Amino acid sequence: MQARQLSRELALLSLSQLPNKAVKEGQDINLEDMILAAVRVLGSEARDGLEEAASELSNGSERLLSSDITTINANSAAEMLRQAMDYTEKAINSARRAIEIPEMLQMANRVEVKSYAMDIARSVKRNKADIDTLLDRVMEGWRLSRLPAIDQDILRVAIAESTYLGLAAPVAINAAVELAKRYSDDEGRRRINGVLRRAVDSQKGGDADSAID
Repeated sequence: MQARQLSRELALLSLSQLPNKAVKEGQDINLEDMILAAVRVLGSEARDGLEEAASELSNGSERLLSSDITTINANSAAEMLRQAMDYTEKAINSARRAIEIPEMLQMANRVEVKSYAMDIARSVKRNKADIDTLLDRVMEGWRLSRLPAIDQDILRVAIAESTYLGLAAPVAINAAVELAKRYSDDEGRRRINGVLRRAVDSQKGGDADSAID
């Protein structure tokens, strides 16, 4: 994994746990602290997914084994089991990503990773009000606050990179779509793509190049 991609993921996963005051004032945060925050986030996602899966499996099994099984009950139980499988897959993916982090660090320059991750985090924290205002303006019937927290942060990271860190807008959009493939779902990926294209168009007064579909 390239250093900037790893930086982007570390910033994304640790944003919710970094102290706002420290980041805004430019105080140093150890790379190890960011890794720990990222692992905690992924671990929490994995636990939540497994708990949801266990609950759906239990409910589905009880419905299937009930003495008054009907077609409606069977269909409902099958849907619960399908959801349980989805939750389990998400939990496994979260756990896999947490396990990957130490290995990924061996492939990247630690100073470069830390520097760019902190640049992203500081840019998001310092300019969060302006970033959120822009995103809300182009949400088309939605509010940023209605999106899952991880989707909100993916959008913020992309705007921070393209607006404050000099990354070309099409590159920032594509990077955000890649993050969404790992940390969101298909609906979230499509929404993130569309919102960022409109945001760039709003900022630049022109069309953004096509992002990954």
